[in-house]
Amino acid sequence: MIHTFRQFARATKISAILARYRLDEVLEATHLFRPMWLLRLLAPGSRQKMADVPKGERLRLALQEMGPIFVKFGQILSTRRDLIPPDIADELALLQDRVAPFPGEEARQMVEQALGDKVENLFTSFDTKPLASASIAQVHAATLADGDEVVVKVVRPEIEKQLRQDIDLLLYIAGLLHRYWVGAERVRPRDIVLEFETFVFDELDMQREAANASMLRHNFEGSNELYIPRVYWPYCRERVLVLERVTGIPVNNIDALRDAGVNLPRLARLGIKLFYTQVFRDNLFHADMHPGNILVDVRDPANASFIAMDFGIVASLTPKDLYYIAENFKALFDRDYFRVAQLHVDAGWVPADTRVDEMEAAVRSVGEPNFTRPLNEISFGKLLLKLFQVARRFNLQIQPQLIMLQKTLLNIEGLGRQLHPDLDIWAVAKPELEAIMREKHGLDKTAARFADRFPGWVGQAPEMPGLIHEYLRQATTGQLTTKLESRDLDSLRRLNAEGERKRTRRVAGGSFVIAGAMIVASQSGNLSIAGYSAPGLIMMAIGAVLLWRSRS
Repeated sequence: MIHTFRQFARATKISAILARYRLDEVLEATHLFRPMWLLRLLAPGSRQKMADVPKGERLRLALQEMGPIFVKFGQILSTRRDLIPPDIADELALLQDRVAPFPGEEARQMVEQALGDKVENLFTSFDTKPLASASIAQVHAATLADGDEVVVKVVRPEIEKQLRQDIDLLLYIAGLLHRYWVGAERVRPRDIVLEFETFVFDELDMQREAANASMLRHNFEGSNELYIPRVYWPYCRERVLVLERVTGIPVNNIDALRDAGVNLPRLARLGIKLFYTQVFRDNLFHADMHPGNILVDVRDPANASFIAMDFGIVASLTPKDLYYIAENFKALFDRDYFRVAQLHVDAGWVPADTRVDEMEAAVRSVGEPNFTRPLNEISFGKLLLKLFQVARRFNLQIQPQLIMLQKTLLNIEGLGRQLHPDLDIWAVAKPELEAIMREKHGLDKTAARFADRFPGWVGQAPEMPGLIHEYLRQATTGQLTTKLESRDLDSLRRLNAEGERKRTRRVAGGSFVIAGAMIVASQSGNLSIAGYSAPGLIMMAIGAVLLWRSRS
């Protein structure tokens, strides 16, 4: 609800902009301003000029006129290709987050206030003319006392107040959409605004961005493929960030890269590889990889490497989602559509009662058309997007992290194809993912994880007999029941029987492992195979075999 005259005036101005760009459907869907005829009457000339302009372009121009926060909202909205038409998403992706800079002297004062000292004492030089200016912050060049060249990123003054006002207005508009627009249930406008609110307020915290950069740098320490600028922690505060200044050729300047002698096909393949490394090896990926945030180091043109910048949006997945998204990728690579459908159920992304065979058919209808095309035309990001759209029919609830993953994949593939139009993404991605998963889930890493977790399991061992007893009591008294209702009941019975066998193996295996561990722990002074702990080790081995068999 609009509470102040300022909010009313802002809403009226936005209504006038929407009317001028002939976005009447937005006004009608929100009931933002009444009567409509008055708005149309106020801007007849502008409306006539917009008559033949595509809707996506009109929306982009309107958002640019509304101001920097709405520009940023449009950028985030462009990533939700699972919800909005492709032509509108493509136009919104063209929005440039560039706004007029605030005075450099004001930035200087903010740095001094944050760091508690005069700029002259902190830096040997500080350029008050910004290198770049965006809706959240602007960047200034500086030099430290030891001669290191750095960039100083300063959050805009009073930005929190402006953000709060515009986001409250967006929430109000979203509420009107939910109330009056028939498509609101599918798009969920309020959820989109809340997601946007999280992203932009996270970007205000320069300490958070510094931590993102620092962790990415750690992950690629010593790498000759991706360089992350150094963070100067003594100069970082909540509203000020100081990073190493880096130079290179913008990744979308193809002519300059070609003139420098860069091996463009190799660079394109490297971009795909780095995406899979960040996601599946490190589970921490730069989620804002548009061309403005990527430079190319061309000092060795034959082995050119990437330089990343701007770490305000960095994402990771839960261990569960990471496992299931990796398995989904592998299944899609192998065209195993039944496994894709089953993984969606197992992950809890769709309801447990989803008909797997029906979802398999839907996934097949998305996947198979791609394999009839030349491999250098296949986009895995677009395939993932279509899969999300199809899965919505089965009540898929997509988490923001998965959306950021899909958006980043689209960006990386787009850059790869820009560098090398004949890039076979499939040929690069499939072996890369398989190699990473073999490394992560190999015997050595599995044994190391077992060793790390074993003391905790032993600590919980006293509680396990009671839990196992309660589970078995419920099972034997019939309190554990499964209801099956399906047109394909026989098939589901077979699946359920197999599930029960796996469950039994897991319970038995877990019991053997815990019991064996308790025996071993009780005989900590005699751990040889010939000693008293031999029965415990044997029980643990039997349990491990049963647990392993429960996976197949």
